[in-house]
Amino acid sequence: MFDLNVKGSSCDENLKLAVQAHNYGWSHINFSYDQNDFANALTFKDELKDKLSDLIDFDYTLYIKSNNPSEIRKITRKYRNKASCISVLGGDLKVNRTSLENVQIDVLSRPYLKRYDAGLNHILAREAKDNNVAIELFFIDVLKSYFTHRSKVLANFRDIYRLHKKYDFPLILSSGAESIFDIRTVQDFKAVFTQTGLDASEVDNSFKTAENILKFNSDRKNLILSGVRVVE
Repeated sequence: MFDLNVKGSSCDENLKLAVQAHNYGWSHINFSYDQNDFANALTFKDELKDKLSDLIDFDYTLYIKSNNPSEIRKITRKYRNKASCISVLGGDLKVNRTSLENVQIDVLSRPYLKRYDAGLNHILAREAKDNNVAIELFFIDVLKSYFTHRSKVLANFRDIYRLHKKYDFPLILSSGAESIFDIRTVQDFKAVFTQTGLDASEVDNSFKTAENILKFNSDRKNLILSGVRVVE
């Protein structure tokens, strides 16, 4: 079970999160850092790897937070070969479109953020499919919302589900956990998304999509162009 977006912090805090995730049935987590903290996080990655070597697999997600399309492209080029996953925080329509048009970006995260709609339409759904950019939904957006806000989040989720079923773009489901109190068991995680409109196979496919992103990027240096790579 793969979670590509757990909020990264210090080495010690990451260790606590990883232990809790392991206890709850997760097999891999990615700690996410924005462009301001990512380089520093790399300095203690090896130390964290030693401490977690027999417990759970992990890696880092670069979680770009910017409303400037040019800056997003610049940061992506800078860190493409250093991050196992590059995700862009959505919400702004310009950011949503820029992210889905860029094949160097792996994930558009939370396109619905701070919006009255899902942040996607049929045109952007086709871009996501054509460029193989996954749409990411956060469990924490349900967990930490209430009343009308939660209703709106769930409505946006259902709108994205409908587009996903029609256009078959990659979809991933992440916890977005910020502390050990935000992590839930794999069974609870699945139950929430199946109750909101996905079937069990679609939830399982979201984990497979997350795994495929990591596998693809681990071999990205050998890619010459789409569908062609160097082999030993």
